[in-house]
Amino acid sequence: MVKGIFFDIDGTLLTEWPLIMTILPQVYRDISKKLNVPIYKAREIFLQEIEKRRGTYEWHDWNFFFKMFELPYRFEDFIEKYPHKIELYPGTIELLEDLSKRYVLGIITSGPKYQRKKLEVTGIIEYFDVIITRDDVKTVKPDPKIFIAALEKARIKPREAVMVGDNLEQDILGAIALGMKGIWINRNGETNFNVPYLNVRSISEVRKAMEVLENEEDI
Repeated sequence: MVKGIFFDIDGTLLTEWPLIMTILPQVYRDISKKLNVPIYKAREIFLQEIEKRRGTYEWHDWNFFFKMFELPYRFEDFIEKYPHKIELYPGTIELLEDLSKRYVLGIITSGPKYQRKKLEVTGIIEYFDVIITRDDVKTVKPDPKIFIAALEKARIKPREAVMVGDNLEQDILGAIALGMKGIWINRNGETNFNVPYLNVRSISEVRKAMEVLENEEDI
Protein backbone atom coordinates (compact mmCIF):
# COMPACT_ATOMS: atom_id res chain seq x y z
CA MET A 1 0.00 0.00 0.00
CA VAL A 2 1.37 3.39 -0.98
CA LYS A 3 1.44 5.79 1.96
CA GLY A 4 3.75 8.54 0.75
CA ILE A 5 4.77 10.31 -2.45
CA PHE A 6 8.03 12.23 -2.71
CA PHE A 7 8.77 14.84 -5.35
CA ASP A 8 11.85 16.41 -6.86
CA ILE A 9 11.49 20.20 -7.31
CA ASP A 10 13.28 21.64 -10.36
CA GLY A 11 12.04 20.24 -13.63
CA THR A 12 9.33 18.32 -11.81
CA LEU A 13 7.01 20.68 -9.94
CA LEU A 14 8.38 23.96 -11.25
CA THR A 15 10.99 25.59 -13.44
CA GLU A 16 13.56 28.20 -12.41
CA TRP A 17 14.66 28.92 -15.98
CA PRO A 18 12.75 32.19 -16.34
CA LEU A 19 14.73 33.40 -13.31
CA ILE A 20 18.02 32.03 -14.64
CA MET A 21 17.49 33.73 -17.97
CA THR A 22 16.85 36.99 -16.11
CA ILE A 23 20.01 36.93 -13.99
CA LEU A 24 22.58 35.33 -16.31
CA PRO A 25 23.21 38.45 -18.43
CA GLN A 26 24.16 40.29 -15.23
CA VAL A 27 26.41 37.40 -14.21
CA TYR A 28 28.17 37.42 -17.57
CA ARG A 29 28.69 41.17 -17.48
CA ASP A 30 30.25 41.04 -14.02
CA ILE A 31 32.54 38.14 -14.92
CA SER A 32 33.53 39.98 -18.09
CA LYS A 33 34.63 42.99 -16.04
CA LYS A 34 36.45 40.91 -13.43
CA LEU A 35 38.40 38.85 -15.96
CA ASN A 36 38.72 41.60 -18.56
CA VAL A 37 37.33 39.42 -21.31
CA PRO A 38 34.44 39.90 -23.78
CA ILE A 39 30.99 38.97 -22.51
CA TYR A 40 30.76 35.99 -24.88
CA LYS A 41 33.99 34.65 -23.39
CA ALA A 42 32.75 35.23 -19.83
CA ARG A 43 29.64 33.23 -20.69
CA GLU A 44 31.76 30.42 -22.08
CA ILE A 45 34.00 30.31 -18.99
CA PHE A 46 31.06 30.31 -16.58
CA LEU A 47 29.15 27.57 -18.39
CA GLN A 48 32.28 25.43 -18.71
CA GLU A 49 32.72 25.49 -14.93
CA ILE A 50 29.12 24.40 -14.48
CA GLU A 51 29.41 21.61 -17.01
CA LYS A 52 32.64 20.26 -15.46
CA ARG A 53 30.76 19.63 -12.23
CA ARG A 54 27.55 18.23 -13.66
CA GLY A 55 25.92 15.83 -11.21
CA THR A 56 28.30 16.65 -8.36
CA TYR A 57 27.39 18.05 -4.96
CA GLU A 58 28.49 21.55 -6.01
CA TRP A 59 26.65 21.46 -9.34
CA HIS A 60 23.29 21.77 -7.60
CA ASP A 61 24.10 25.13 -5.97
CA TRP A 62 24.20 28.40 -7.91
CA ASN A 63 25.88 30.06 -4.94
CA PHE A 64 28.89 27.79 -5.35
CA PHE A 65 29.53 29.26 -8.80
CA PHE A 66 28.86 32.81 -7.69
CA LYS A 67 31.52 32.37 -4.98
CA MET A 68 33.92 30.80 -7.47
CA PHE A 69 33.92 34.03 -9.48
CA GLU A 70 33.72 36.23 -6.36
CA LEU A 71 30.33 37.60 -7.36
CA PRO A 72 28.34 39.34 -4.59
CA TYR A 73 25.15 37.35 -5.14
CA ARG A 74 22.98 34.89 -3.27
CA PHE A 75 20.52 32.89 -5.29
CA GLU A 76 17.93 33.12 -2.52
CA ASP A 77 18.00 36.91 -2.92
CA PHE A 78 17.17 36.55 -6.61
CA ILE A 79 14.24 34.27 -5.74
CA GLU A 80 12.89 36.90 -3.37
CA LYS A 81 13.45 39.71 -5.86
CA TYR A 82 11.84 37.90 -8.80
CA PRO A 83 9.36 35.43 -7.24
CA HIS A 84 7.19 35.49 -10.36
CA LYS A 85 10.10 34.02 -12.32
CA ILE A 86 9.75 30.71 -10.46
CA GLU A 87 6.96 29.08 -12.42
CA LEU A 88 4.87 26.05 -11.51
CA TYR A 89 4.11 23.57 -14.26
CA PRO A 90 0.43 23.50 -15.25
CA GLY A 91 -1.59 21.19 -13.03
CA THR A 92 0.86 21.19 -10.11
CA ILE A 93 -1.40 22.78 -7.52
CA GLU A 94 -4.40 20.69 -8.54
CA LEU A 95 -2.34 17.50 -8.28
CA LEU A 96 -0.91 18.34 -4.85
CA GLU A 97 -4.33 19.35 -3.57
CA ASP A 98 -5.72 15.99 -4.63
CA LEU A 99 -2.83 13.80 -3.45
CA SER A 100 -2.45 15.55 -0.10
CA LYS A 101 -5.88 14.22 0.90
CA ARG A 102 -4.71 10.63 0.58
CA TYR A 103 -0.94 10.50 1.05
CA VAL A 104 1.93 11.91 3.02
CA LEU A 105 3.71 14.23 0.60
CA GLY A 106 7.40 15.02 0.68
CA ILE A 107 10.25 16.74 -1.13
CA ILE A 108 13.63 15.18 -1.84
CA THR A 109 15.92 17.67 -3.55
CA SER A 110 19.63 17.76 -4.31
CA GLY A 111 19.48 21.54 -4.11
CA PRO A 112 20.46 23.59 -1.04
CA LYS A 113 18.15 24.99 1.61
CA TYR A 114 17.10 27.88 -0.66
CA GLN A 115 14.93 25.32 -2.44
CA ARG A 116 12.38 25.94 0.31
CA LYS A 117 12.02 29.52 -0.93
CA LYS A 118 10.88 28.22 -4.31
CA LEU A 119 8.14 26.26 -2.58
CA GLU A 120 7.22 29.33 -0.54
CA VAL A 121 7.01 31.86 -3.39
CA THR A 122 4.94 29.48 -5.51
CA GLY A 123 2.56 28.81 -2.62
CA ILE A 124 2.93 25.02 -2.49
CA ILE A 125 5.08 24.50 0.61
CA GLU A 126 1.93 23.91 2.69
CA TYR A 127 1.28 20.62 0.88
CA PHE A 128 4.47 18.95 2.07
CA ASP A 129 4.87 17.09 5.35
CA VAL A 130 8.57 16.36 4.78
CA ILE A 131 11.24 18.42 3.01
CA ILE A 132 14.78 17.08 2.67
CA THR A 133 17.47 19.13 0.92
CA ARG A 134 21.11 18.27 0.33
CA ASP A 135 22.02 20.51 3.28
CA ASP A 136 20.08 18.23 5.62
CA VAL A 137 22.18 15.17 4.76
CA LYS A 138 25.30 16.58 3.05
CA THR A 139 24.74 14.50 -0.04
CA VAL A 140 22.70 14.46 -3.26
CA LYS A 141 20.61 12.00 -5.23
CA PRO A 142 21.04 9.17 -6.11
CA ASP A 143 22.89 8.58 -2.81
CA PRO A 144 20.54 6.38 -0.75
CA LYS A 145 21.16 8.53 2.34
CA ILE A 146 18.98 11.35 1.04
CA PHE A 147 16.06 9.01 0.31
CA ILE A 148 16.46 7.21 3.63
CA ALA A 149 16.39 10.53 5.51
CA ALA A 150 13.07 11.44 3.89
CA LEU A 151 11.56 8.01 4.49
CA GLU A 152 12.60 8.01 8.13
CA LYS A 153 11.22 11.49 8.73
CA ALA A 154 7.92 10.47 7.12
CA ARG A 155 7.97 7.14 9.01
CA ILE A 156 7.34 5.29 5.76
CA LYS A 157 8.98 2.11 4.48
CA PRO A 158 10.54 2.14 0.98
CA ARG A 159 7.90 -0.25 -0.41
CA GLU A 160 5.22 2.19 0.75
CA ALA A 161 6.73 5.16 -1.10
CA VAL A 162 6.77 6.59 -4.61
CA MET A 163 9.37 9.00 -6.01
CA VAL A 164 8.34 11.44 -8.74
CA GLY A 165 11.06 13.24 -10.69
CA ASP A 166 12.35 14.33 -14.08
CA ASN A 167 15.85 12.83 -13.78
CA LEU A 168 15.87 9.11 -14.49
CA GLU A 169 19.22 8.35 -12.88
CA GLN A 170 19.08 10.62 -9.84
CA ASP A 171 15.39 10.58 -8.98
CA ILE A 172 14.01 7.31 -10.26
CA LEU A 173 16.84 4.77 -10.28
CA GLY A 174 18.08 6.10 -6.94
CA ALA A 175 14.67 5.49 -5.40
CA ILE A 176 14.09 2.11 -7.04
CA ALA A 177 17.44 0.89 -5.71
CA LEU A 178 15.99 1.29 -2.21
CA GLY A 179 12.77 -0.50 -3.02
CA MET A 180 10.63 2.57 -3.71
CA LYS A 181 8.42 2.89 -6.76
CA GLY A 182 9.17 5.51 -9.40
CA ILE A 183 7.25 7.83 -11.70
CA TRP A 184 9.52 9.43 -14.26
CA ILE A 185 8.35 12.72 -15.77
CA ASN A 186 9.80 12.18 -19.21
CA ARG A 187 8.83 15.42 -20.96
CA ASN A 188 11.08 14.80 -23.95
CA GLY A 189 9.72 11.34 -24.65
CA GLU A 190 13.12 9.67 -24.33
CA THR A 191 13.55 5.98 -25.10
CA ASN A 192 11.93 3.81 -22.46
CA PHE A 193 14.60 1.73 -20.75
CA ASN A 194 14.03 -1.71 -19.24
CA VAL A 195 13.50 -0.42 -15.70
CA PRO A 196 10.43 -0.94 -13.48
CA TYR A 197 9.04 2.59 -13.34
CA LEU A 198 6.09 4.46 -14.78
CA ASN A 199 6.71 6.96 -17.54
CA VAL A 200 4.59 10.13 -17.93
CA ARG A 201 4.99 13.27 -19.99
CA SER A 202 3.81 15.90 -17.50
CA ILE A 203 3.12 16.51 -13.81
CA SER A 204 -0.62 16.50 -14.51
CA GLU A 205 -0.39 12.81 -15.51
CA VAL A 206 0.93 11.68 -12.13
CA ARG A 207 -2.57 11.15 -10.74
CA LYS A 208 -3.29 8.57 -13.47
CA ALA A 209 0.07 6.93 -12.83
CA MET A 210 -0.82 6.60 -9.15
CA GLU A 211 -4.07 4.90 -10.12
CA VAL A 212 -2.03 2.36 -12.09
CA LEU A 213 0.17 1.67 -9.08
CA GLU A 214 -2.82 1.32 -6.79
CA ASN A 215 -4.52 -1.09 -9.17
CA GLU A 216 -1.36 -3.20 -9.43
CA GLU A 217 -1.30 -3.55 -5.66
CA ASP A 218 -4.91 -4.70 -5.64
CA ILE A 219 -4.16 -7.57 -8.03
